[in-house]
Amino acid sequence: MSNLITLAFKKAKKQKKTMLLTYIVAGDNSKNLSLKILKSISKIVDICELGFPHNTPIADGGQIQTSAYRAIKNGIKINDVFKVVKDYKKFAFAKPIILMGYYNMIYQYGENQFLNKCKKSGVDGIIVVDLPWPENKSFSRKCKKKKLCFVQLISPTTPYIRAKRIIKDSHDMIYYISMLSTTGGKLNVTPRKILFNYKKIKKINPNKNCVIGFGITEKSIGKLKSADGLVVGSAICKEITKSIAKRQNPVTNVVKTVIKLKNKIS
Repeated sequence: MSNLITLAFKKAKKQKKTMLLTYIVAGDNSKNLSLKILKSISKIVDICELGFPHNTPIADGGQIQTSAYRAIKNGIKINDVFKVVKDYKKFAFAKPIILMGYYNMIYQYGENQFLNKCKKSGVDGIIVVDLPWPENKSFSRKCKKKKLCFVQLISPTTPYIRAKRIIKDSHDMIYYISMLSTTGGKLNVTPRKILFNYKKIKKINPNKNCVIGFGITEKSIGKLKSADGLVVGSAICKEITKSIAKRQNPVTNVVKTVIKLKNKIS
C-alpha cells in the first residue's frame, strides 16, 4: 500500500535523514490557529499528527489534556477537525497528515462514515490509541481498502511474539511508545535503553517504518536520531499554552521550537 506516508519515509531514507513528526490538538485554541500552526511548520516537519480533542484522553498527559480542554471549550467537533485537514491539504507545502484519537469517537460517528470523511478531507493515516491488535483487524482492513495508513502501537511491555504478530498485520508505519507513561511524561528510561528496545522491534521486519514517541523533548531527541522518525507532541502543546498565557503569538513560538527540534536530528 503506497500512500503519502510511505513516500515520505522513502524520501527520508534516500536522504539518510531522521523524520520529524509533530503533534498538535485540532482546534487548539481555535480552528484557525491550529490551521495556521500546521501551515507554518510544514516546511520543517515531515509528517503532521493532528489529535481529536477528547474529554477523557487516557493516553495523554497534562500538556495535551490542556490543549484538548481549550479546543473542546471552543466547541470543536469531529467535522471541524476534518475541515482543518481539508483546508490544510489545499496548502502548497502540506505534508502527510495522521489523525490521532480514541475509538469511542469513531464508533459514535460510524466507522464507515468516519473513514469516508478521512478520505474526502485528505487524511493519510490514523492512530487509534485504544483499539489494540487483534481487536483492530477489521478497522485496519477498512483503512487499507481506502489507502489510509493504520498505525499500530507497540510498547516496552509488548511480548515479542505479540509484537511479531502486530508487525505482520501492520501497514507501513509502526509507532513505538518509548516508556510506560502518558504522553509528555518525564523520560524515565535512558535513550540507550529506548534504542535497544526499538532495535529489537525494528529487526522483526526492517522494511516497516518505525517511529518513537512519548516523552521526547529538545533535550533527548538528538540521542534518538538513529530511529526512522521521532514524534514530539507535549513539548509543542506546552509552547502553545505558554504563548497564550504570555499573550504571545503561538505560531511564531511553535515554529521556533520545531526548528530547534529539527536541528538536533539533522
